[in-house]
Amino acid sequence: MASQARILVIDDEESMRDSCQQTLSRAAHKVEVAQDGVTGLAMLEKQSFDLVILDLKMPGLSGMEVLEKIKRDYPEVLVIVITGYATVESAVEAMTTGAYDFLPKPFTPEALRAIVARALDRRELALENILLRGELQASFGPGVIIGQSESMKKIEQVVRKVSPTDTTVLVCGESGTGKELVARAIHCHSSRKDKPFVVVDCGSLVESLFESELFGHVKGSFTGATATKYGRLELANGGTVFFDEIGNISTNIQAKLLRVLQERQITKVGSSQVIRADVRIVAATNKDLYEAVQAGTFRDDLFYRLSVVPITLPALRDRRGDIPLLADYFLKKYNQKRKKSIRAISDRAMKALVEYDWPGNVRELENAIERAVVLTESDVIEPADLLYYGLSVEAPSRSDAHKTLRLVDVEKEHISRTLKKFNGHRGKTADALGIDRKTLRSKLKRYGLE
Repeated sequence: MASQARILVIDDEESMRDSCQQTLSRAAHKVEVAQDGVTGLAMLEKQSFDLVILDLKMPGLSGMEVLEKIKRDYPEVLVIVITGYATVESAVEAMTTGAYDFLPKPFTPEALRAIVARALDRRELALENILLRGELQASFGPGVIIGQSESMKKIEQVVRKVSPTDTTVLVCGESGTGKELVARAIHCHSSRKDKPFVVVDCGSLVESLFESELFGHVKGSFTGATATKYGRLELANGGTVFFDEIGNISTNIQAKLLRVLQERQITKVGSSQVIRADVRIVAATNKDLYEAVQAGTFRDDLFYRLSVVPITLPALRDRRGDIPLLADYFLKKYNQKRKKSIRAISDRAMKALVEYDWPGNVRELENAIERAVVLTESDVIEPADLLYYGLSVEAPSRSDAHKTLRLVDVEKEHISRTLKKFNGHRGKTADALGIDRKTLRSKLKRYGLE
């Protein structure tokens, strides 16, 4: 739980407001007060609160009416109802309407602090559920880095050294090399491992909504903002934020992200309230950010802030010795996932896997093994099971027996065959190859396949 929460006390009795404010402020919470329901609702529109303590009996707008409006417009905010007229009926009605709990007057400071602590624990679980609903499961288990090559051993050493710190890390490498895997490994070996790991896909978020997704917004801050929204940085409080393909963000967002890194504070869209951002930043890119800095498309101050510890992942073709290890790992993974019992990958099939150039890197290899697991009808994966995927593993004809094909020719043929298989659909082709659409477009242009 965060050490400091934002709490709003709505009560018409000044003595009760002051008592709650003093008690909770001593527990390191930031407390605001309102003397009636109308004022309280107005403060909720302008500021972001984690918890509301609400008097059920107030003149004018009743506590029950205020509760209904809060649960309708700010469903993520927990409400503790208090009243001097404690009855079973009012407690049941308040709980049915959506109150977290019920506290009758008079109560001790200890009772107030205890119920607030329980409510904030519940809120943290709710935030984690919001996050989990919005995230896909990682392709690998947490913290797994597979490879025995010298380059991967060195990377694992760096990951283990940097993980316990809060140092910002920039992971570089081609699409499909496992940049998110390394970011998750850093998180899982850090002191933040029990807090959220939040992914921000900089390549897929619409520019106009990026700021809202990142920082959140308050109700009414723009057309369509019908409720207050938690941003990714707030959801990740205490944890790690992974900015995937950070080279795609605009200079406007770059400036705001730089401010977050410098000040560790955020402000929701449409709000003036500053919120502390206790997050660790890990970023990844398949671009040459130094080149982007020279071209003026990426801020140099942000680049140096992000690349305190740079980690560059090698392409799979540059560590072919790891392919058998990875292939066996994926075989076990998809045996379990697809409820199959395939014993092994044959020597000929493994030779084909090792010799292939893998333009989509580890992601493409994983796709190939998954397809082979699904399609094979025996208990051993053979070259024929990989032919469907598109790997060129046929025995060479006599005329080609002594002909050596260039890797670029093999890649061009593979991309062309896959594109035809999906009737020219680039999205499906990119997915099958294990690369993103931008990389596919680049390769189509390079090989004249557009």
